[in-house]
Amino acid sequence: MSFAQAPLDRPPLDRHGLRLSRGTALARNWWALVLRGVVALVFGVVAFLMPVTALGSLVLVFGFYALIDGAFAIVAAVRAASHHGRWTTLLLEGLAGIALGLVAILLPGLAITVWVLLLAAWALVTGVLLLVAAFHTGHTSWLMALGGAVSLIWGVLLAFNPFGGAVVLTIWLGVYAVIFGCTMIALGVRLRNRHTAADVY
Repeated sequence: MSFAQAPLDRPPLDRHGLRLSRGTALARNWWALVLRGVVALVFGVVAFLMPVTALGSLVLVFGFYALIDGAFAIVAAVRAASHHGRWTTLLLEGLAGIALGLVAILLPGLAITVWVLLLAAWALVTGVLLLVAAFHTGHTSWLMALGGAVSLIWGVLLAFNPFGGAVVLTIWLGVYAVIFGCTMIALGVRLRNRHTAADVY
């Protein structure tokens, strides 16, 4: 196999120039998993104990991301126009991203409400479609109808109380982040112990 055909995802080399296995390479970077887990754990605790604060932070992060992404899209549109390429779509995408980012930063409450209402609309449409399909299904139709009813109820609750629904979703996100963070920390510690034992022997 030539160098050009060699795979790009080979494990790294150790200090003696020997190829490490993927497990060994991962064990040597155990700290990255622990750090990732700590960040997720901290966010999860904040989201669980202070969901409004966590929700506001997420909206601000998304707002800055949309601004930066929109700016890059506009730059790409200008460069495409200078090379006589298609630039209209890129320009519209950039302007929309900047507008969305400004709304998320300056009016976070409005951004949260719109997002939750879109989620409510999706839940309502899904519920209706499931109920309609349940009437045309011969087997296990009651399960499909139950799923449609739950989706409809969830959509109605979100539509009538979008901010409360956003807070509930943030709490669930916090629970997920806590579980994910604990899992990453446990995995990192286990890999550290394996790596330390390998160095001893």
